[in-house]
Amino acid sequence: MPARHRRRTSGADGESRKRILDAAEDLFAARGFDATPTAAIATRAEVPKGLVFYYFPTKESILTTLIAERPSTEPLDDVAGLAVTGEPATALVNLDAALDRGGRRAMRTILWREADTHPAAREHLRTLRAYLQNVTVEVLRASAPLTAPARVLDSCATAWVAAMLSAAHIDRFRERDDRIEDLRGVARVVTAGLGALSTP
Repeated sequence: MPARHRRRTSGADGESRKRILDAAEDLFAARGFDATPTAAIATRAEVPKGLVFYYFPTKESILTTLIAERPSTEPLDDVAGLAVTGEPATALVNLDAALDRGGRRAMRTILWREADTHPAAREHLRTLRAYLQNVTVEVLRASAPLTAPARVLDSCATAWVAAMLSAAHIDRFRERDDRIEDLRGVARVVTAGLGALSTP
């Protein structure tokens, strides 16, 4: 087989695999893993059902591939750029917006849906939570008006991460503006005690 033809076939194969994953991501987020038959994925991807099994021997392997290859949140390059000196609540809202821009909402929905029944989803959600905790502490430390003790920053970060994850879980039921407004209020509550509990 000529090399040119092999390259074209490889590209077509890659496109089919991507379409399968795209379809599975949309359907798993909308319906859930258990309620999505492989035939529905094939139909949405516009490929023969056999091609789905060529790339992914089981439906479970489609889910684990999505989790491995499509992170729900990309790591942030410039956390310091989100900080607003003296305005930690604003910095937290900035952090949520930056994470949302660099992430995949559908994958966050999938993680929430499947964490109870699929170990890969549960482990990824654990890893995501640890990352969010660390990055939130960093943003708070750079924004707090005074030097807050580590335990205070950690407690504030825990509350904020819970709020962000909860918002991500219910995003599919509400408008984007509602999420922003809700989180602004939570950010004010989370950071209200920073000044009082900080040490000069």
